[in-house]
Amino acid sequence: MPEGPSIVILKEEVAGFKGKKITDVSGYTKIDLDRLLNKKIIAFKSWGKHFLICFKGFTIRIHLLMFGSYRINEKKDSNPALHLGFGKDELNFYTCAVKLIEEPLDEVYDWSGDVMSETWDARKAMAKLKQVPDMMVADALLNQDIFAGSGNIIKNEVMYRIRVHPESKVGSLPLKKKRELIKETVNYSFDFLHWKKEFKLKEHWLAHTKKICPRCNIPFHKAYIGATKRRTFYCTNCQVLYQ
Repeated sequence: MPEGPSIVILKEEVAGFKGKKITDVSGYTKIDLDRLLNKKIIAFKSWGKHFLICFKGFTIRIHLLMFGSYRINEKKDSNPALHLGFGKDELNFYTCAVKLIEEPLDEVYDWSGDVMSETWDARKAMAKLKQVPDMMVADALLNQDIFAGSGNIIKNEVMYRIRVHPESKVGSLPLKKKRELIKETVNYSFDFLHWKKEFKLKEHWLAHTKKICPRCNIPFHKAYIGATKRRTFYCTNCQVLYQ
């Protein structure tokens, strides 16, 4: 599943389509496609893992789910969920969820909850963590209401950075560790963005998909834990379990 930094890259890659009018629209999505025809894109935005195409009076939300993808000025062999044509140019989105948002986006999204946003609010994140003391840290890092944009890679790498066992309970973390959790989730998200632009993201993974802990030189433990049951890699020696 593309994480927040990847959606920021998508937003940057399509910036040149801002102000362009849609001349052709198709796809297997069930939204009213005719509504998009001849409409001008006024902005592209992102919130967490949501990519937002803004028009006057409404917005199209695209969520790439687990295996979604997109193509700019090219096509895949499969049918797109949404195809947007702009004369000779085109945007194509595959294997994704497409939704129409009628409300003003400021009423739908808390921008301060997005780890990539300029308006990110660490104090709000701390308050949200205090409300879920029995939640596993691994689940908290995937909770989009707390850390919008954080995904499985960010989860594994942040827990390794701050030396916290993924099955630790949020309420058992010392205040210092909660602060580290919040700070490093944002820090790693921007590192992720930088490395992905350089096509070097995997080179910098310390825990995600790895077999040996680089600190302890012993095997990582791999498990599918928490309510999310997402793939988790951690060291039982240097990552402390807080219960």
